[in-house]
Amino acid sequence: MENPKQQDPQTEEKRSQTVDTIQQLGQTTTPASNESNIYCMSIIGQVEGHLVLPPQNKTTKYEHLIPQLVAAEQNQKIEGVLIILNTVGGDVEAGLAIAEMIATLSKPTVALVLGGGHSIGVPIAVSASYSFIAETATMTIHPIRLNGLVIGVPQTFEYLDKMQERVIRFITGHSNVSEEKLKELMFKTGELTRDIGTTVIGVDAVKHGLIDAIGGLGDALRELNRRIEEKRATLNPGGMVQ
Repeated sequence: MENPKQQDPQTEEKRSQTVDTIQQLGQTTTPASNESNIYCMSIIGQVEGHLVLPPQNKTTKYEHLIPQLVAAEQNQKIEGVLIILNTVGGDVEAGLAIAEMIATLSKPTVALVLGGGHSIGVPIAVSASYSFIAETATMTIHPIRLNGLVIGVPQTFEYLDKMQERVIRFITGHSNVSEEKLKELMFKTGELTRDIGTTVIGVDAVKHGLIDAIGGLGDALRELNRRIEEKRATLNPGGMVQ
């Protein structure tokens, strides 16, 4: 007699593939296999760049995210992208690459900061068409740091200054914060005990113009669906809704 609790092999295989996708990419699906018209991308832990971080670190690898964004852009079934952020920051160039990819998608994008969107997570958060932050979430804004071997010559500091300007220019270009206010928050002393910079909580992030609104998952999905409907209307003016 067959065991009624025995799982269908196809169901087991699908579950195994989902678990593998979560373990490898931190996502439940890939853009190619996504059945929804919205693709959800999670950026969690530390953004890993050109160097592999120790195994005990929770990381999001940029070489995983960039191909997913390309696939989401090419997949006609996907009409919008939701970016979930809970990151401590990480590699500056990798973070800026992800932010530029999100900012240049032709499809509507909405970002949601949960827990924290610190350091290079700030440009990623503001790169979306519209951004939300949870009321209890925080964002740490601080100058770029260098680690490892640093050559003490003027050219090193010029390079650091140019990289800092790239970050500032991107944030001010994709949010409502002024350059003066951003620099004031970035170079503030006394607030972070062992560092320079500022930690802003949800309401303050909206007040300063970094993030568009306070909200959660439901708010983010409603806004994304609204923007998807707007784009459909512009592509099919006066047409019948299928």
